[in-house]
This record gives sequence, structure tokens and C-alpha cells, in this order.
Amino acid sequence: MMSDFLLFVALVVVGAFFWQLRQMAELSRTIAEQSCKKQNVQLLAIAMESARPSIGGSTGICWKATFMFEFSTDGINQYRGHIMMHGNRAKKIEWPIFPEPEWMESPTASGKFGGCGSSKSCDSGKCH
Repeated sequence: MMSDFLLFVALVVVGAFFWQLRQMAELSRTIAEQSCKKQNVQLLAIAMESARPSIGGSTGICWKATFMFEFSTDGINQYRGHIMMHGNRAKKIEWPIFPEPEWMESPTASGKFGGCGSSKSCDSGKCH
């Protein structure tokens, strides 16, 4: 009887930690999208590199996680940055050194090669 209760509590704790990691992943994607938009670059991908339990955060026990995001300045070259999170807060965003985007607007991924997704960029004659 007691072992069933302990098993149930362990499953609830594991589920809560998984749920918190999912929330952190969604939040890191939003942060990466906003940061890339501010830097005028195209977000390509985001993935969790590492996560470990930590003390702090809003609930007392939370995760410290590092998310890697890839971005492009010209639709050809890729660069990697990192978002360090503690709980549901971004503690630090690390950007590599990268050249300024040459286009007037950042490339967008909407199904065409070269980042020519908006009609404005393709009408300017820069994409074919």
C-alpha cells in the first residue's frame, strides 16, 4: 500500500519536471524568435543542449537548461547562439560574431529557396 503511494508520488514529480521542461522549451522558442527578429536574422532551429535540476526559480526546485538556436543572416550561412535558462527565466543569450544581414529585411522561411517568402523581397529583384 505504501509502495503504491510512493510510486504514485514519484510519477507525479517526474510528470511535473517534464511539464516544466516543456514550458521552458516553448518559452525559449519565443525568446529566440523575438531576439532573431530584433537582430534582423532568420531563426532556423532551436534545440535543448542540456538540462539539470537546480534550486531556485519560482517553485523552489526547477531546471537549469541551455538551448542552442541556429540562425542565418543571408539564407546560406548558419550561426549558433545559446539561451541559458533557469526555471522560466532567460538568464543569458549568447550570440556569436556574425556579419550584418545584407538584405533590407531578414530572410523568411515560407517554402521557397533562398529565403524569398515575402512578395516585397522577391519584387525587389534580389531573388529569382
